[in-house]
Amino acid sequence: MTKIILPELGEGITKAVVSYWYFQAGQAVKKGEDLVEFTTDKATFNLPSPVSGKLTEILAPEGQNVNVGQAIGNIEE
Repeated sequence: MTKIILPELGEGITKAVVSYWYFQAGQAVKKGEDLVEFTTDKATFNLPSPVSGKLTEILAPEGQNVNVGQAIGNIEE
């Protein structure tokens, strides 16, 4: 099981809002595909899937604030 973690976003940015999940729990994802979109007060960015597998759980739904380093979902390889 691979945890999807909100990575460091740049100096001084400690949190972001989950804007959009490109996949739903239970769907297959490929490494490198856009998985989730985040918005900060400075920018919008996409987080690619770190591995190929099945998105088994979304821990941070759209609209939720998340902190850098926080787990937002799980992928079963």
